[in-house]
Amino acid sequence: MGVNRKIADEVVGRVEKRLYDGIPTSKILEITFRLLRSYKPAIRHLLDLRRGLSLMDSKPEFEIFVRILLANSGFEVSTNRLLAGKCVEHEVDAIARKGGVTYFVETKHHVNYHTPTGLDESRIARAILEDVSEGFQCGSCNLKIDRAMIVTNTRYSEHARRYGKCRNILLVGWSSPANLSLQSMIEEENLYPLSCLRGLKHKTKTKLINSGIVVIKQLFEEKPSTLARKTGVPKETIKQITEKAINTGMAIKRF
Repeated sequence: MGVNRKIADEVVGRVEKRLYDGIPTSKILEITFRLLRSYKPAIRHLLDLRRGLSLMDSKPEFEIFVRILLANSGFEVSTNRLLAGKCVEHEVDAIARKGGVTYFVETKHHVNYHTPTGLDESRIARAILEDVSEGFQCGSCNLKIDRAMIVTNTRYSEHARRYGKCRNILLVGWSSPANLSLQSMIEEENLYPLSCLRGLKHKTKTKLINSGIVVIKQLFEEKPSTLARKTGVPKETIKQITEKAINTGMAIKRF
C-alpha cells in the first residue's frame, strides 16, 4: 500500500490484536484498510490489488490489461487473432514474442481471486498448440507458434502446474513464475488497473476501456482535455480520477 516498514509493523501489531478464530480474510482486509487510513488518508481511494483485479471485466478489460503488462515486460504483442489449425480455426487473445519464441496467449479471469485456475485451460491450450503447429506444417497457418501462454489473476491448481511444466506451457499467475508474475509486472512498472480506484463509476470505466485505457498510468499520457474528447468522459471527471491516482501514489503526474 506504499507505507514504510515502521507503519506496516505498527498496523500489523494492531490488526493482530483484533484477530479471532475463524475471522474471514475480507474482515482482516477491512480492518487493515481502516487502520491504514489514519496513517495515509489517500488509502481511502485504493482497493486491494487482488480485489481490484477481480473486479475487472473478463472481456475486453482483462485481455487489454494483460497485453499491456506483457508489452511492458519486453514482449512484442499483437492483439487477438484467428490462427488456422489443421482442423479448425482458433481465436486467441494475443500473440506475444520474446527471445525468439512466439507464444499464443489465452487469458483466464476469475471474479473470486481465491478460485484456482484448473487443468482444463492447460489441456485446451495444448490442443490448440498441436492443431496450429500442424496447420503451419501443412501450410494453412502462416505463423509458427512455439509455445502456449496462459495468464490468470489467480493461482494454478497443482494438476495444472504439473501439466503445464510437462507440456512446456508458460503459466502466468498472481504470484508465479517469480520473474513474470502478475503482481511483479504490475508493481515493477506501476501498471495498476483502473479497477483499483474506489468510487470509479462503471459507466465511466466502460468509456475509458472502450478507448483502450485500462491502466491508471495511461491517464497521464495525454492531457485531460484530449482524453475527454477521445473517451467522452468529462474533463473534470478525468481530473478527479487522476488526482485520486496521484494521492494514492499509483501514478506520477506528467502535465
